[in-house]
Amino acid sequence: MPSTVVIGGQWGDEGKGKIIDILSRKSDYIVRYQGGNNAGHTVVIGGEQFILHLVPSGILHKGKVCVIGNGVVVNPEALIVEIENLKKRGIKVSSNLFVSEGAHLIFPYHWTIDQLREKAKGKGKIGTTKRGIGPCYIDKVGRSGIRIADLMDDKLFRVKLKDNLNEKNRILRKAYGSKGYSFEQMYKKYCTYRQKIRKYVANTTLIVNKALDEGKQVLFEGAQGTLLDVDFGTYPYVTSSNSTAGGACIGTGVSPARIGKVIGVVKAYTTRVGEGPFPTEFSDRLMNIVRNKGKEFGATTGRPRRCGWFDALIVRHSILVNGIKEIVVTKLDVLDDLKRIKICTGYRYRGKVHRTFPANIEMLFRAKPIYEELPGWERDTSGITSYNRLPKNAKHYLKRLSTILDVKIKMVSLGADRKQVLNL
Repeated sequence: MPSTVVIGGQWGDEGKGKIIDILSRKSDYIVRYQGGNNAGHTVVIGGEQFILHLVPSGILHKGKVCVIGNGVVVNPEALIVEIENLKKRGIKVSSNLFVSEGAHLIFPYHWTIDQLREKAKGKGKIGTTKRGIGPCYIDKVGRSGIRIADLMDDKLFRVKLKDNLNEKNRILRKAYGSKGYSFEQMYKKYCTYRQKIRKYVANTTLIVNKALDEGKQVLFEGAQGTLLDVDFGTYPYVTSSNSTAGGACIGTGVSPARIGKVIGVVKAYTTRVGEGPFPTEFSDRLMNIVRNKGKEFGATTGRPRRCGWFDALIVRHSILVNGIKEIVVTKLDVLDDLKRIKICTGYRYRGKVHRTFPANIEMLFRAKPIYEELPGWERDTSGITSYNRLPKNAKHYLKRLSTILDVKIKMVSLGADRKQVLNL
């Protein structure tokens, strides 16, 4: 089956952008299927850094077709800025990019409601990126959202925007004491966006299915990570879409029968951004060491990421719900200087040992991790170009992860550049 789904096996930020960039070499189509510009995929090519939020990473390769599927929520201003920035850097973006007419649009009132809602929650906040992603998905599920297809029809767009603004302005004024938005100003602004994105808009479901009919290699690009999935993650500290492999079908209109392989990307340790439980989180001293060496700061928000030991329970959960057959381990080099390295193999809660990922959020907040400890390799691995040349203890660590997870390791990443990768 000529299709592959690449997903994050932890709480996102696993380095999917680089891996998708590498796999794009042998792909014809690269398709993004969920999330919005709350995602940040970073690719480094010859020391030059590219950070993408909406456009699939495959755009950095010549001759590739990139698709933004119906499951993505699109901030048109952010999309236009991203396209223009790519063009300025010599990247072709024209007939090789398609945006689904069924994708929902993010509006300024979504950002404002997102920010005000987070502020009102105080200590109970989720830790969103405040990009309006959640409120846009709420409108989608509530059947009041505005899609790109609606924007393309001026008469329909006027009606839908008026209806939405009437409701959102009442919410902003009465619930949050905030001023509302002007219909005319927003209408004119989005009409300008319409003209700029019109040439990219298409029935992407037809495009992707036709590509599969023709035997083209299709790579589905997930954003965020499995533990941020709205159904299978650490709810409510999750994103508002399905970041698991199943989301590839919902977010593109491709049948599950047409999905060939699922590859999971995991860090050699664990990170998460925002609020929520994190059983294996480091102490402050180790946190600063790993965070600074791994440059663990959000590509979208710049927020420092929380860091911790590798948690096998959450990755086994990801393997189960995604049907992962192969994993890619990234940032192994970040652990180079550590004398001892730990892997979490279970949780202890109220006197009982748990070996599977629980849905009980309070348990995750209070559980004590059970660790297996291994010796570090205390040697720089960033310049290594062959798996056989890895330090003995580094290879032992990878083999132990593979055994505990019962899954094959396909690749190991040893740095940010696309060349710093080992095939196993």
